[in-house]
Amino acid sequence: MVQQKIPCIPLASFQNRETENHKTRYESLVSRLPPLESSCRQELHYFSSPGRTELGGNHTDHNNGCVLAASVDLDMLAVASPRSDYLISLASEGYSPIRIDLRDTSFKIEERGSPASIIRGLAAWLTHKGMQIGHGFDIAMDSRVPAGSGLSSSAAFELLIAAIFDDMGKYEMSPIDWAIAGQWAENEYFGKPCGLMDQIACAEGGIVFIDLYEPGKPKIEKLTYDFASNGLILAIVNTGSNHEDLTIEYSDIPKEMKCVADLFGRPAMRGIEKQDLLAKLSDIRIRCGDRALLRAWHFVHENSRPVKMVEALNRNDISAYLSIVNDSGRSSWHYLQNIHTGNPHQQSLSIALMLSEDLLSPEGAWRVHGGGFAGSIQAYVPESRFPEFTERMETVFGEGCVQHINIRPFGVCKVLMH
Repeated sequence: MVQQKIPCIPLASFQNRETENHKTRYESLVSRLPPLESSCRQELHYFSSPGRTELGGNHTDHNNGCVLAASVDLDMLAVASPRSDYLISLASEGYSPIRIDLRDTSFKIEERGSPASIIRGLAAWLTHKGMQIGHGFDIAMDSRVPAGSGLSSSAAFELLIAAIFDDMGKYEMSPIDWAIAGQWAENEYFGKPCGLMDQIACAEGGIVFIDLYEPGKPKIEKLTYDFASNGLILAIVNTGSNHEDLTIEYSDIPKEMKCVADLFGRPAMRGIEKQDLLAKLSDIRIRCGDRALLRAWHFVHENSRPVKMVEALNRNDISAYLSIVNDSGRSSWHYLQNIHTGNPHQQSLSIALMLSEDLLSPEGAWRVHGGGFAGSIQAYVPESRFPEFTERMETVFGEGCVQHINIRPFGVCKVLMH
C-alpha cells in the first residue's frame, strides 16, 4: 500500500549504529542555520532522505519499463526553520549558499544543472498544480550520499526539499506525488531527462518493484528481503570517476531508445518485443544507428528481469536472483554500452567489473550501478570473501572505495527528535 503522506519517523527508528551519528549531524546543522529574524518563530524541523540503489532494470524507467530498486542507509539530512518572507536559503557544506525568492518560479537558464534549479522547479510544480506557496524557510543540509556515485544524490535532494515544502506548506501530499514533482523539476529545470525510478525509491523506502507502463500512475510493490540471511553483503564500489558531467552521454540513451520506438509508432520502448526488432532490424540501423539498435535490444530483455528478480526473492532462490543480476550487468556492458565513455585510457568501471568477476564468480554477482559511464558498480559479496574483495578494490581505487550498504525500510521522512 502506497503511503498517503510523508511519514514522521522517530529518531530511534533509525538503525542503532546511526542514531548517535544522526544526532551529531543534526546538532551541527542547527549551528549552520542563519540567525533567525525576530519576526520568525523559533521552530526547527528535521528531515532525512535516503539514497537509492538500483537492483534491476538498468535504464528502463525512462521508456515506461519495470525496475527493482531500494533505499539505502546513506542519507541526506536537513534542518529547516520557517521565515516570515518568501525567501528560501540553503546552506550546505562545500557548496555556495543559495537564495531563492518563491515569488519568481520562472525557469532560469543560469541555474540549469544546479541545486537551485531543483528548488525553483519544485516551487514551479506547485504553482502549475494550482497550489498556494506560503512563506519561505532556511535550510541547512548535510549529505552522506556521494555525488556522482550512482546512489542518486539528485533524487535524494529532490525528495528532501519536497518534504520541507510539504511540511512548511501543510500540503500533506503523498511521497509518490512528490516523486513525480521531483522528476518534473529534474527534467524541466535541471535539464536531465531522467525516469522516475530514483525518486520513487527515495520516496517509498525498502525494496520496491515499480512498473512505469503509465508513468503518471506507477504500480508499486514493496518487498522485504534480507540478503545477509543468505550470507551476502550488498556493496557499492566507487571507482573514483564521476558521472556528474556526463548528462549528454546519459541523455543519448533515452533519445536513441525513443528513436527506435518512433519507428513502431510508439512514444517509448515499452511494448516492443525482440521479434519486432528483428523484423525492422535494417530500418533501425539506417534511421537510428547501430548503437540505438543495441540499446533497444538491451531494453526488451532487461525489462523482463525485475519481475523475474521479484519472483526469485519471493521463493528465496538467491542463486536464480544472482544469475539475473549478472545477466543484467552483461547486457548493460555489451548492448546498452554505459560502462565507459569511449576513452580507452579511462575505463574504471570495466576494471572494477573485471576484478569482481574474477574474485566472486560463481558465488556472487556484479553489475554497473545506476546511470553508468562512470561512478560505481554494485556487487553481492559472500561475507567470507568481503575482506579480500575490499582489499583488492582498495588497492586499485583507493582506501574507502568499498561501501557496505544496508537497505533502509523507510523513505523520505520528517524526523521526530523526541
